[in-house]
Amino acid sequence: MNGVNERGARPVRPADVLLVCSPGGHLLQLHALAPVWRDHSRVWVTLAKSDSRSLLRDETVVFAHGPAVRSVSNLLRNLLLAWRVVREVRPKLVLTTGAAVAVPFAWVGRLHGSRVVYVESLARTVKPSLSCRLTAPVANRVYVQWPELQAAMPKARYVGSVFGR
Repeated sequence: MNGVNERGARPVRPADVLLVCSPGGHLLQLHALAPVWRDHSRVWVTLAKSDSRSLLRDETVVFAHGPAVRSVSNLLRNLLLAWRVVREVRPKLVLTTGAAVAVPFAWVGRLHGSRVVYVESLARTVKPSLSCRLTAPVANRVYVQWPELQAAMPKARYVGSVFGR
């Protein structure tokens, strides 16, 4: 697999943008934001699933530890991975669509001086996800994809759906 690093194995090169997401819908939404990140050097962080391996086959990818949802041990493993990856990549921006894997990378990225942008999932219409609530305190900007959700998160910005652009 071209450019893929299993669980943070070297070498991971410095890049402008660190793209972090869970596989599935989160990955498709972040991939749909290609006009924002495609002209920048980048490294992806996701879980090693068939969709991420296929969609990101020509990208530099670090596979995080999963399952990341409600697993304290994988949260700690991903926190250590985030520390190592962020130090190596030195991203100017951490861009994420969630879910759980995003939380340690957002916090570590912010601690290292990266800007953090969180795009809440299209599936969240009226109440923010746990990963959004945990990431929002360190995010420079949070985007929601439904105006109803913006009502619940007044500091978030609504500019439409990632698929509607």
